[in-house]
Amino acid sequence: MVTIAAKIKPIATIFKASAESTIRVRGAGIVKAPISSPAPIASARRAYPRGERIVRAAVSDSRGGGCSIKRIVPDIQLAVFAAMKSVDKHDTKRSVDKLACLVPYNKSMVSPADSHTPEISSYARTVHHGYAFDDAFTIGTYLDNGTPLPGVDVNIPLSMLNRHGLIAGATGTGKTRTVQLLAEALSNQGVPVFLTDIKGDLTGLLEPGTESERLRQRAATQGQIWAPASFPCELYALGGRGNGTPIRTTVTDFGPILLAKVLGLNSTQESALSLIFHWADSEQLALIDLNDLRAVTSYLASADGKEILTQIGGIAPATAGVILREIAVLQAQGADAFFGEPAFEISEFIRQHADGRGIISLLELPDVQSRPALFSTFIMWLLAELFETMPEVGDVDKPQLVFFFDEAHLLFNKASEEFLSLVVQTVRLIRSKGVGIFFITQSPKDIPEDVLAQLGAKIQHALRAHTPNEAKALRETVKTFPISELDLEQVLPALGTGEAIVTVLDPQGRPTPVAPTRIWAPAAVMGVASDEAITNALANSVSLSRYSKLIDPESAMEILNKRIAEQARAKEAAKEQDRLVRELEKQLAAEKRAAEKEIQRRQREADREAERARRRRESTIDAVVKTAGRTLAREITRGIFGNRRR
Repeated sequence: MVTIAAKIKPIATIFKASAESTIRVRGAGIVKAPISSPAPIASARRAYPRGERIVRAAVSDSRGGGCSIKRIVPDIQLAVFAAMKSVDKHDTKRSVDKLACLVPYNKSMVSPADSHTPEISSYARTVHHGYAFDDAFTIGTYLDNGTPLPGVDVNIPLSMLNRHGLIAGATGTGKTRTVQLLAEALSNQGVPVFLTDIKGDLTGLLEPGTESERLRQRAATQGQIWAPASFPCELYALGGRGNGTPIRTTVTDFGPILLAKVLGLNSTQESALSLIFHWADSEQLALIDLNDLRAVTSYLASADGKEILTQIGGIAPATAGVILREIAVLQAQGADAFFGEPAFEISEFIRQHADGRGIISLLELPDVQSRPALFSTFIMWLLAELFETMPEVGDVDKPQLVFFFDEAHLLFNKASEEFLSLVVQTVRLIRSKGVGIFFITQSPKDIPEDVLAQLGAKIQHALRAHTPNEAKALRETVKTFPISELDLEQVLPALGTGEAIVTVLDPQGRPTPVAPTRIWAPAAVMGVASDEAITNALANSVSLSRYSKLIDPESAMEILNKRIAEQARAKEAAKEQDRLVRELEKQLAAEKRAAEKEIQRRQREADREAERARRRRESTIDAVVKTAGRTLAREITRGIFGNRRR
């Protein structure tokens, strides 16, 4: 809700209004006061409290000119503001002399001159009452049979944005402009916003829009008070690829489940990757980048790691080989830029500008189609980090952050059961952290049912039904809306660009009536910002300097390389020791053999000497025996023959 007391002084400066201004309110008389004073507004509000509807505001100026605004507004403050802005559009040098003729939307008080105000249908009244919230913002005007009804506004209560939402529709139906409008409205309410900018045309939020005749006519037909405005934005880029502060994280923080999704691993390989992460954590090996993960996996797949693999659960070498191959493919795609330090602090997204508006964080994703799994999973990591780091706040009057996830179907493509479970858990529980998530895709069928069931707000742009599959998708989409008297199978395909079917949750958690809606025009540029605006945004960035320089600390790869080098040196030393031992053993064996030979030689010498001695003894004995024998023989012979000499 715009508060005129807060806006009136700067407007007075623009108009150079020093004279008294007049506000005429039927039934309340005439109140005169300086334009910079809130007294006229206070008097008017006493006569017609908040909630009364105003159908006409007229303004005249000191030069006799003037203009008239015919619309229904929810508060007399907005009616006055509309009249004053009307003069601003015509000539900023004129001073306001009169603000007159503010007529409450009440049949008994409308003069005959206002009797042309059309009757509205009973369903339009249902929509009007169904979307009359306090602390809400308007996203568009109700369409009654294709015609906008100014004053029957479609609003979203701030307190229910943490119930999440879906923005869907065929290509070219206006989804991006709807996202831009929501981001602008939330920023004005002081709510920080995160946007994924895939086409690059949300940077226009940096610059105020330009009024055109077509825009003026569209705003007039739907009762929108349009004024150009720019918004406080912080530009981000994954890994520094693009214009903005680099968003990086470590492989450890990214985790095995999300990384398995990026690598395209099956459930068995994902389990193996989890074991690798577990071992690295137990060994205090920091996985900073993909080189670290590759080093750890290579080590475990090597001969040195076979025993470790057996200890941690027995990862097959073939599985380790698949993981290594997929890491190499990912690195070849340039994914190294997304992992490293300094790791991004998620609290950067939750900031307000000095003027109280929420800062819009724009994440540039220009080439998402080249690496869809990587980009979409990185966004899921951001959500998981928000869930892990933000405190519990429960139900709040307005969210702490609203997160818009474009091309959401990429997140769920070929996702494992573990990954889907993580997404469902995050979406279900993150609401208690005060975070709202809007998924943006072409069809609700792109979102798994368990996730779709968590989305309270639905903004469905046109769906085409040119093929049987598209007709089936249309019927399935209709089933996701509350039952109403509208034939949505006929209404949805007939919606024009910038029109949508809307239903949200009211503050009691009940779905609001299904409302065909013409979405209001954003206040900022609807397209790519100028190079100058982007350059200025980067120059004024408070986070760019903190994350622009990549740091390469000691991590798993360096530690393992040292460990491997030490092991190699130890192996080399062991080999050298073994060689020396072998040489010593060889030497000892040779010496032993030589000693044995010497012993044998000496033994042989001794044996030979003994043999010689024996032989000598035998020779002596033989000689003695022979001599004795001969002597005895002679003596005997002499005795026998008696020829002993005398």
